[in-house]
Amino acid sequence: MNLLTSNNSRGGKLFKLTVDPTPATTHLSWSSPETYDPSATTYSLLVSLDRLLNEMTYIKAKGGRIIEVVPADEASVSEQNRLDLTAVGAEPRAVELWSSDSVTDLQTIIAATYKQIFGNTYVLESERLTQAESLLTNRSISVREFVRLLAKSDLYKQRFFYCTSNDRFIELNFKHLLGRPPYNQAEIAEHLDRYQTSGYDADIDSYIDSDEYSQAFGETIVPYWRTFNYQVGQSGGAFGRTLRLYRGEAGSDTNLNRTGQLRKIEPRELLVSGRNLIS
Repeated sequence: MNLLTSNNSRGGKLFKLTVDPTPATTHLSWSSPETYDPSATTYSLLVSLDRLLNEMTYIKAKGGRIIEVVPADEASVSEQNRLDLTAVGAEPRAVELWSSDSVTDLQTIIAATYKQIFGNTYVLESERLTQAESLLTNRSISVREFVRLLAKSDLYKQRFFYCTSNDRFIELNFKHLLGRPPYNQAEIAEHLDRYQTSGYDADIDSYIDSDEYSQAFGETIVPYWRTFNYQVGQSGGAFGRTLRLYRGEAGSDTNLNRTGQLRKIEPRELLVSGRNLIS
């Protein structure tokens, strides 16, 4: 099977998985067993979208390590499209504030919140929101309120609002605040309408005050990318969009040449519901 064949007749879009196997997994019959070389430390296989989640979960359960996942038709096009998914299949590493936490623990929570909300971009010491940090350190506010202050800050606006299109900004808000991609066009249209009618702060509040946020993170948990397992209410088509939006531990949502601000999810890949948006 050609590794650059992007579609098949049964499963739709194909993804190329690069796997670091273990003896427990190398004897299994993969989608592309001819790509396995016993002398190599890694090998690649093709998996259709409808089998991708089960395949990755099975590999992890057997002790294999998933080095990367990339759409097959993009495998030789650009290194920027590659995804570091070494943690796929593992349980999410939630960072939570406890009443017994020390000052050191609080600094870990603050760092994790900056990393999540600012998309793994570097925040200078002079850019940090020291007043908000002090409120959290003194237990005057919850983690949820600290997230709210970061997302409403001028720094967040400079990084993700002023320099992006409307739909890209909404896409990033879903990623940073809810730990997932937008599921359909209607979700994007809803937030665009809210911003236009009620303003920036009201739209940010709508993510953080949502039932979804409360159920996933509550008052004490730092938002995180909620793995590649299906969530309640998630459509099957959302999984492919999840792979595109997730950039891995080494990736970030901005960089010097601004490619981090390019839209990762094409409107045609969203379920057709809601109105069209400005690109």
